[in-house]
Amino acid sequence: MGTWGIGIKDNDAFADVYSEFFDEYNKGGDPGKISKNIIEKNWEILEVEEERNSLWFAIGLAQWETKSLDAEILKKIENIISTGDELNVWLNLGATKNDIKKRRTVLEKFLEKLKSDRPTAKPRKKAKLKTPVFATGDCLTFKMYNGNYGGAVVIATDNNPETAYNLVATTRINQTTKPTINDFEQSEILVCNFASWQDKVEVTWYMPDLYFKDYSHIYEVVGSMVIDIEYDIKNRLGEGYLFKPSFTSGWKMNYMIERQLESENSKPKPIKSVSLKQLIRKDKWWKLW
Repeated sequence: MGTWGIGIKDNDAFADVYSEFFDEYNKGGDPGKISKNIIEKNWEILEVEEERNSLWFAIGLAQWETKSLDAEILKKIENIISTGDELNVWLNLGATKNDIKKRRTVLEKFLEKLKSDRPTAKPRKKAKLKTPVFATGDCLTFKMYNGNYGGAVVIATDNNPETAYNLVATTRINQTTKPTINDFEQSEILVCNFASWQDKVEVTWYMPDLYFKDYSHIYEVVGSMVIDIEYDIKNRLGEGYLFKPSFTSGWKMNYMIERQLESENSKPKPIKSVSLKQLIRKDKWWKLW
């Protein structure tokens, strides 16, 4: 299941929403308003079958922990669980019978928890200043399930101490040796059409919150390159870019290329092609579309 684990919290979409909720809650935000803003802001998640339920689970748990659980949210979660909708999603993702059995137990306990009364609301914590994990231009490598090395490049850094994202472009590097700077220079960007993705250029803003706890053992910096083009984190739609960026706390570059390569065993790779040079060099002969 890749980055989709058995537990309620073991999902990148859940981690993103849950983290965003408490970032605002710790700043003094009202749980109801926070939830509304998150739903409006993350409408894309609701269109992805394998992630949409996690949004509701994350909001439900966050509201329960802050003693603000909305009856409609609870009703929606109960419907997702009781109708078997979530388990069907897992089946479509290729989960084993044993995984389905374990997930069913987790869901039942989760619903039981939400229906119970929490004695006190979770206290607000003083926000900690954040720093980006990597510097712009850092070239990262990682081992894949096939034993080969993959690669990704940090093409921008958000220096806001409240967010501190890195914008990372995952490449199609898939080789037996660690990639060199020249390998990165000549690489193509990963374009995904597995599951419900439709030619998604894999460039994502990653937040630092979970990196050192859950992902630091996966990635290694093997070099650095100059990035000529600047990217603005406020441009959430990617207007004028060759991609529309995603936002997540789960550093899943390895998972994305593994899923895409696996998918290409049974369906053609995307026709759309984007080179790393197009994302980092201000050359004249290509244009944005």
